[in-house]
Amino acid sequence: MSYIDQIDKERVPKHIAVIMDGNGRWAKRRDLDRSFGHREGISAVRRAIEAASKIGIDYLTLYTFSTENWKRPEEEVKALMSLMIQAVANETPDLVKNNVRIKVIGDIDRLPSDTKKALDLCLETTAACTGTTAVLALSYSSKWELTNAMKNIVRDVQQGKIDENAVTEDLISSYLTTKGIPDPDILIRTGGELRISNFLLWQIAYSELYFSEELWPDFNEDSLYKAVVDYQTRERRFGKTSEQVSAKP
Repeated sequence: MSYIDQIDKERVPKHIAVIMDGNGRWAKRRDLDRSFGHREGISAVRRAIEAASKIGIDYLTLYTFSTENWKRPEEEVKALMSLMIQAVANETPDLVKNNVRIKVIGDIDRLPSDTKKALDLCLETTAACTGTTAVLALSYSSKWELTNAMKNIVRDVQQGKIDENAVTEDLISSYLTTKGIPDPDILIRTGGELRISNFLLWQIAYSELYFSEELWPDFNEDSLYKAVVDYQTRERRFGKTSEQVSAKP
């Protein structure tokens, strides 16, 4: 039986987050330039979005480019930005066809103007889509996000817009770039590494973690469905006991 046939369509996660790792290693194993790995990675992004849309995932957040990635060699960063422009332009028609909306989170002001222009057009073009929302985390890191949120909260307290005693978990969440997006039910990381890499640290407090040995360019629809099947075998307790979770209301 295929993995998609094993999925309980009534219990699919609302939000899947993915750390897409392994593009560079995929290319290196084939004696290719790292840019070839990133190009193949775009095909994997397309497959993941289509797979998520097919089973009714509301949100799919993809760790596309971290704030730390700015430290990579200048030529690689330029190649990534150029590739991003091409990918966004090429994929937008299919996104609309599949009713997929694009959203971007991160320190967008750091992106080159031509990259921002391409993204803005994609955001505008897909804004009316009502299916899966694909969230691209660009120039993003959780420490940047939390630091930025704290600065804005302090500013609003000082300006009298909020009372310091009103600072709660919900209020902090409302200052994050993911405002209005439910926390991930499951975080998938490809590439065999066992770390979170500064991604959605606040939001994944109770997310299920799933680590795959597959390098990102090899990740396909079945890979995503396998992760969902694994997710559905787990008991999510959120600090409660098994007996409390299983007790009928």
